[in-house]
Amino acid sequence: MADDNTRIVRARDVMHKRIVSIDGMATASEAAAMMRAEKTSSLLIKKRNPDDAWAILVVQDFIKGVIIPGISPNEVHVYEIMTKPIITVPADMDIRYAARLIYRADIRRAPVEDGGKLIGMISLSSLILDNDLF
Repeated sequence: MADDNTRIVRARDVMHKRIVSIDGMATASEAAAMMRAEKTSSLLIKKRNPDDAWAILVVQDFIKGVIIPGISPNEVHVYEIMTKPIITVPADMDIRYAARLIYRADIRRAPVEDGGKLIGMISLSSLILDNDLF
């Protein structure tokens, strides 16, 4: 039983509020340029319509979809290499469960969702490096 002074840390408490997004029709070259300019290692892919699923583009997607096959990044569109659908973390989820979900899904980061809207990003490394959890 938790004592009254113990506060449950939620995903919303440790997420980064900044989300950088790009259209799926952009080229891998344009996406890489945006990632460099924004100093981020992931881009959220804009939904095509309200019923569409969210997608994400991460560094590993470039490695798997562009670098290893030896394809020019100007000839590959984001939608061809992105990860879709993605796992989202509920904003009110206890951070222990959020960390377990991300870890077990073998991903490094996930958007945080509140009422169907993405409100931030959470990553395993940010749990350790950017927060006072320890």
